[in-house]
Amino acid sequence: MNEVVTFILGGGRGAGLYPLTKLRSVPAVSLAGKYRLIDVSVSNCINSGAKRIYVLTQFLSVSLHRHISNTYQFAPFSNGFVEVLAAQQTNEGANWYRGTADALRQNLRYINADPGRDVLILSGDGLYRMNYYDMVRFHRDSGADITIGAVPVSRERASGLGVLRVNEQTRIVELVEKPQTAEQLDALRTSPSWLERRGITSPDRHYLANMGVYLCRREVLLALLRRSSDATDLVTDYFARMLRSHQVHAYFFTDYWQDLGSSIRAYYEANLALASDNPPFDFHDPQGIIYTRARNLPASLLYSSSLEQSLVSDGCLIESGTRLKRCVVGQRLRIGRNVSIEDTVLCGADWYESDEQRRLNKQQGIPDMGIGDGSVISRAIIDKDCRIGRNVSIGQSGPRPDSEAATHVIRDGIIVIPRGTVIPDGSVL
Repeated sequence: MNEVVTFILGGGRGAGLYPLTKLRSVPAVSLAGKYRLIDVSVSNCINSGAKRIYVLTQFLSVSLHRHISNTYQFAPFSNGFVEVLAAQQTNEGANWYRGTADALRQNLRYINADPGRDVLILSGDGLYRMNYYDMVRFHRDSGADITIGAVPVSRERASGLGVLRVNEQTRIVELVEKPQTAEQLDALRTSPSWLERRGITSPDRHYLANMGVYLCRREVLLALLRRSSDATDLVTDYFARMLRSHQVHAYFFTDYWQDLGSSIRAYYEANLALASDNPPFDFHDPQGIIYTRARNLPASLLYSSSLEQSLVSDGCLIESGTRLKRCVVGQRLRIGRNVSIEDTVLCGADWYESDEQRRLNKQQGIPDMGIGDGSVISRAIIDKDCRIGRNVSIGQSGPRPDSEAATHVIRDGIIVIPRGTVIPDGSVL
């Protein structure tokens, strides 16, 4: 792993997670109450022994930069680092990153200067636990030029992902981005017998999806990036066109994987699943710790409240008579008395209000930060630093079509309250 250098792609505008990405980049979005999406990829690298890590960022990246600099600091005599490479003007060019390939091309000098044998390229919005050492070993044993992480998915999920078709030797023979027609999907279906030999017996997971995890021989990647200055996407402009000329293999991954940056629904459902009786992803696993910023917060204080299938992060205050069911509660969140919240992701707060601040807010008719007394919320995402007043009703009118208003956005039937929004007392959304 000392011969591997890693590049984590910070993502574009993050339209799939809007409005959570209205003020931040995708990798900086909250996860499971106390983490950020970027923590998963970086932690997988650290746990795998890959400790030379570059994070390529561009859009609304200030909070991501701050999080990385405050979280990932290696020993002073170690050669490990997590370094941010923001889009910038150089003597060679003055353009924003136009895609994944262009982002790597604009940082070609870092790839060229690193003595590593292989380059690991990751997306910054996946939820999974992988030991990249196993992938590196497979990559080298198979003699691959490029290795792409592949996970079996259902036909329904396959239409929104990149799908691979492989031969018996795991070499990729076809790669299609988001196949839509029945004919395309039928042609990309993986043989059930091939999957069974690798331990997959599920009757509906017959497609191999691109995980956004790529391992490239350094010399091959350098040659590709130098070949054309017009190519923007790493998969469609490069990998899909070199299946016959190069050894492009699929590394088979069978554990849990979810692309959280694809849509609000995917993000919402994955977060709530973490609070279920049998969560598909276990943050308590000692073999693969997910790291994040260490905060000196007190233990959460819960009065006579009712909690069912919920995650509650550090530093929260939950008043008496409150009921939480299937919820994820972020750090520092204050929830008032007799509140009922169900099927909701609450991202918490970045700071505490003092008693003096709360007194002044009350004089001005501004609700306290958090959730006010008597409010009822269901099927929602409440972003950080929101002020939900007393006796507010959110999500009680049933499913509604996608729309956007000053105080909220509806996506896939889920009400999202953007960061820092103020909802006055008695409001109904």
